[in-house]
Amino acid sequence: MFDMMKMMGKMKEVQQRMKEAQDNLVHIKASGEAGGGMVRAIVNGKKQIIAIDIDPLILKAEDKVLVQDLVVAAVNKASEEADVLAKEQLKKATDGLLPNIPGMDLSSLMG
Repeated sequence: MFDMMKMMGKMKEVQQRMKEAQDNLVHIKASGEAGGGMVRAIVNGKKQIIAIDIDPLILKAEDKVLVQDLVVAAVNKASEEADVLAKEQLKKATDGLLPNIPGMDLSSLMG
């Protein structure tokens, strides 16, 4: 027999763990680089840029467009890595609480 109260308790626990995991995303740090490491970006699990490091060798007026492109590429790579790490953390936070239901994707709860 389906126990609705037990299921509601599980959902509250899932909600609490998801909130804690989302709050902790700020502590995840992911990096990306472009131009053979000449530009590096670090973002957190909430996809906020934490730092950008640019090799001074490419900081010339005539290289402005190149530097801009490399910054965008590095930030995008770091953001992709942060997304993967954040999903892993959220999955760990709810591991064992919910049954593995094919097609059920909780990634939209990531925030």
